[in-house]
Amino acid sequence: MTNDTNKIPFTSYQKLVIFILAITQFSVVLDFMIMSPMGDMLMKAFTLKPAQFGAAVSVYAFSAGLSGLLTAGFADKFDRKKLLLFFYTGFIVGTFLCSISNSYWMLLVARVVTGLFGGVIASISMAIITDLFDIHHRGRVMGFVQMGFGASQVLGIPFGLYLANQLAWRAPFALVATMAALIAFAIFIKLKRVTAHLYEQHDRSPLHHLFHTFSERSYRIGFLATAFSSIGGFMMMPFASVFAVNNLKITQDQLPLLFMVSGCASLVIMPIMGRLADRIDKFKVFANASVWMMVIVVVYTHLSISPLWLVMIFNVVMMMGILGRMVPASALTTAVPDMQDRGAFMSISSSLQQVAGGIAAACAGMIVKQKDKLSPLEHYSTLGYVTISISILSVILLYCVSMSVKKKLEEKKV
Repeated sequence: MTNDTNKIPFTSYQKLVIFILAITQFSVVLDFMIMSPMGDMLMKAFTLKPAQFGAAVSVYAFSAGLSGLLTAGFADKFDRKKLLLFFYTGFIVGTFLCSISNSYWMLLVARVVTGLFGGVIASISMAIITDLFDIHHRGRVMGFVQMGFGASQVLGIPFGLYLANQLAWRAPFALVATMAALIAFAIFIKLKRVTAHLYEQHDRSPLHHLFHTFSERSYRIGFLATAFSSIGGFMMMPFASVFAVNNLKITQDQLPLLFMVSGCASLVIMPIMGRLADRIDKFKVFANASVWMMVIVVVYTHLSISPLWLVMIFNVVMMMGILGRMVPASALTTAVPDMQDRGAFMSISSSLQQVAGGIAAACAGMIVKQKDKLSPLEHYSTLGYVTISISILSVILLYCVSMSVKKKLEEKKV
């Protein structure tokens, strides 16, 4: 069913907000995503086992999750612009520390710092979006803002991998830190204060506010749906480049092109999925994309040595499923909390999302095996089956979220 309200064009300031949040998301996603394509490079540079690399990826997620929980009680007590600037500045510092790390343990510490600040940025952005855009526009907005995911693959990851191949693995982190500093300046100058939620507060203490957010049944279902969607979507990602290089025999020089093609596809797919989510039904789009992803995952994880063009095709069609889940799920869960609880809800949701991703990375590191740094990755197909099982559960949970949101919207009409 279509809704005429989604045909109303955005104002010039709304377009500016979308752009600022999109490039902010681009920088954070790039910092997080670059670890996976550099996985083979980092494992060989530090002579790491899969479990150690899994820890390097998951430590970011766990620290981000902890940060989200600690800030949830305060998230609705401040101007969202100031909150965004504070955490984005900390993210820049953490990313710079990554660029000067000279040991595995120093890199782990730097990833903890980056996660503590970077892991909260997405939730603040989501709260800003929810404050400024109604539910009928959020699919489109999410589609554009989350294009940062695709843009990071089109521009950031290929260029980052090129720098890493030409200079060293530290170079991409230095690039992200420099770019983020410029984005922070744009946020400071261009973004207006976001304070409407402050007038809806009921003077609850931060701890009481946090407890209240957890106590709402509809909120808890939203949290679970977010967590399981994250586990299902993240389980295979940390070892994607290791599988591509050592099993499919894609060379390090071909990796930038592989990620660029997938990213270009993402830039096309995300806006389409956003419009479909607004025009049809967010849950239906999510469910169909989940089934599509499950089928592709089974086939892809059983591939052996393959030509680059075939691997590109599989990455693109798998991306259709992953992004087809991400956009409608994000848009739908933003409709769950009331305005006065949005900051806390988004912080907790982001926290659980990050922790879930960390659990997925850590578990993946324990499931897959590699005899030595040049051997094929073993048991990657097992990750595929685990991903499918968790994805089925996430579909059930998001269905419950969809029913709750529809009931809430009907009650508002009455």
